[in-house]
Amino acid sequence: MESPDEKQHEDCGGGGSGSGIKEQDRLLPIANVGRIMKQILPPNGKISKEAKETMQECVSEFISFVTGEASEKCHKEKRKTVNGDDICWALNALGFDDYVEPMRRYLQKYREMEGDRVASSSSSSAAARDQTGAAGAAPFAFHPMDRNN
Repeated sequence: MESPDEKQHEDCGGGGSGSGIKEQDRLLPIANVGRIMKQILPPNGKISKEAKETMQECVSEFISFVTGEASEKCHKEKRKTVNGDDICWALNALGFDDYVEPMRRYLQKYREMEGDRVASSSSSSAAARDQTGAAGAAPFAFHPMDRNN
């Protein structure tokens, strides 16, 4: 008999026929995956459809894998919401140590920006809103190839 972990892994990856999850709901949009891949290539670089589809499958499985680990932690702690700290914990628990600190820095910056955004939106001053820029705009980017920043 399969363990729940094996069943979850089968449902989240590989497109098993018994999963009941439509592929479009299981996978990140291929256009988004292609755009992310293109960012690292030289301007004249090209990416095959096969490479995009392979990466699409891989990153979707990775997200499910890490989120599943974080979700198990939350379940054990009787919490329903997976947060950024849970994702960092899961990355560490799964051996993705190189990504934990960049993710913690991203999470800290995200929380700072969200705090600024909430504070500015609660202000009735239009000038305060103009200074903060567009809501939701990210002034920084998490770049996994730059793990030391």
